[in-house]
Amino acid sequence: MIWLISAAAAVVILALLVFASNVIVYIPNDRVGIVERLWGAPSLTEGLIALKGEVGFQPQVLRGGLHYFFPFQYRVHKEELVTIPQGEIGYVFARDGKDLADGQALGRSVDGGIVDVAAFLRGGGQKGPQRTILREGTYALNLAQFAIITLNRVHGLLLSREEADTIAKMGAVLNERRGFSPVVIVSGQARGGTEDTTNDLLGVVTVHDGPVLPPDEIVAPRVGQDPTNVATFHNNFQNIDAFLRAGGNRGRQHQVLVEGTYYINRLFATVDFIPKTVVPVGSVGVVVSYIGKTGADRSGDGYSHGELVDIDCRGVWKEPLLPGKYAFNTYAGKIQLVPTTNFILKWTPEVTNLHKFDENLTEVSLITKDAFEPLLPLSVVVHIDYRKAPLVVQRFGDIKRLVDQTLDPMVSAYFKNIGQTKTLIQLIQDRAAIQMQAGEEMKERFAAYNLELQEVLIGTPHGSAGNASGARIDTILNQLRDRQVAIEQVATYE
Repeated sequence: MIWLISAAAAVVILALLVFASNVIVYIPNDRVGIVERLWGAPSLTEGLIALKGEVGFQPQVLRGGLHYFFPFQYRVHKEELVTIPQGEIGYVFARDGKDLADGQALGRSVDGGIVDVAAFLRGGGQKGPQRTILREGTYALNLAQFAIITLNRVHGLLLSREEADTIAKMGAVLNERRGFSPVVIVSGQARGGTEDTTNDLLGVVTVHDGPVLPPDEIVAPRVGQDPTNVATFHNNFQNIDAFLRAGGNRGRQHQVLVEGTYYINRLFATVDFIPKTVVPVGSVGVVVSYIGKTGADRSGDGYSHGELVDIDCRGVWKEPLLPGKYAFNTYAGKIQLVPTTNFILKWTPEVTNLHKFDENLTEVSLITKDAFEPLLPLSVVVHIDYRKAPLVVQRFGDIKRLVDQTLDPMVSAYFKNIGQTKTLIQLIQDRAAIQMQAGEEMKERFAAYNLELQEVLIGTPHGSAGNASGARIDTILNQLRDRQVAIEQVATYE
């Protein structure tokens, strides 16, 4: 009995020694083993990973099965495999590697990725947040070298409280930017930007890494859009290294995202959503571009109010956009809508058209030859040739400014001049002739502003309500009516 007890005790002690000495280590298939060497080699002089077998964390990981070691020389950390669920993105934080360069925000990608730590470090991998992101799948990674940040947890051997705080802040930034899900833009809905929204939208990208924009530039130009050039085609900002090789700059980008799903590293770039631009039927869109090269003037010799330039140049484009829907980046320019159908401007206080061009117009105040001060309501029908719309925008900025600053004073002055040559009675009785004369004479004046005058319509002059001048005008009109009644009465009596 004593012998059996002694043998059992020896077996237990031997098993405990085997377990404590890590001579035999079993790794389950759903875990990965990270090997840490405790002694028997020189200490690391720099870095964290022992590429040459030094004491410290080893680059190779252990997969499922039994593994054998020299007694008490190694410690094996058993960690779960990294699983990224479908429709999510995982981010990588490297503990060892070369330092980031000045102005660099993310560590560059290395051939072979992050599965082979030794290849990552020998290939020039850098420490800190990485350009590489992880898509759906399961990964056996060395979590001593890499911390993997996902939506619900952080995978990795956190070595200090300071490192845990750093990675927690990184996760908070990604949560704020909705970075754990791809950017999804479908008709009427967009997700994964700075905020989710519903409308017919496009995505405007702001890049946070790379060379800064040249002076006086506000939007980074398009680069790397040729799919045949594999080295520079960044596939809508999803390949960061290709974007930078193509010469991309940090800052807001001219290229936009349209309908689709995009796996974009949100530490590298964020996405804002803006509505698409619609040019309705009956209008054209004149483009005022804030970016582009300096173009040659295409306005012609007879135009001296500013330059018109070709498409993709800075300034007012010579060719307007025809009716349709456009994925136009409104941070890089604006589209000024110009009506091409006839529109009416009314010099009346009560009626304002839907276009609101005439909301500041009021009846023209006249002084007649016989010193009356009637108010004259007017309507003017105007047409703008779509080919001349850029000239109008270059000259006046927009149609509202054209009406308020040019057409209103011009038309008012014209009819004030007419009023000074007519008595109140003549103004009323010669309305048709005055209207015909005004239509002919003002066509030339409108043509000087690249406008086509279709028709001038004159209303009935009347006095201002509540003042003496208005009462006198009403008296004159009543006298005219009384005179006509008297004439009719005489004829009746005869």
